[in-house]
Amino acid sequence: MRACRKDAEAWRRIVHLYAPLVDHWCRQAALSNDDTDDVVQDIFLSVAKQLDQFRYDRPKDTFRGWLRVIAQRRIADHFRRVSDRPVAAGGTTAFRQINESPDPFVDDPDAESEEASVTQRALELIRSDFEPKTWLAFRRTAIEGKAPADISNELQMSPSAIRMAKSRVLNRLRQELDGLARSWQVS
Repeated sequence: MRACRKDAEAWRRIVHLYAPLVDHWCRQAALSNDDTDDVVQDIFLSVAKQLDQFRYDRPKDTFRGWLRVIAQRRIADHFRRVSDRPVAAGGTTAFRQINESPDPFVDDPDAESEEASVTQRALELIRSDFEPKTWLAFRRTAIEGKAPADISNELQMSPSAIRMAKSRVLNRLRQELDGLARSWQVS
């Protein structure tokens, strides 16, 4: 992974892909705007320090899942720090909010939409790497689910050229995500 080798561009892309997701998790945990900004920075600092420890040991291991565990720990650290501060008589609104809000890390119901969001940002990053016709062939087949034979006349491309275009974009997407999102199936 290029980011492990202190590649600034790779790190910028990781932050671009995952910062909105980390921000969302912090807001789900009922952090204030100011606290969210601080905790997001703490999370990415932890990721930077631990990135070389991330492994794909099991088929279900994902970067997003690993990142989520780090986020959960940094959010919990934040609430521990806040709870250690002197509290005015009667408690605080934040303490009540914490106790009343559901734990965003107990279940992962948004995993698919979160992953789709990261993939969409990655696709935006790589789109300019392709000719418009190649991108359109990819979009029509991989995203819209159309068969290459059905769009061959429209794109003035052979079905095999359409499959090749889809494959090139998917390979580039895999490269961009560097194994950080779920594997796409090339069919």
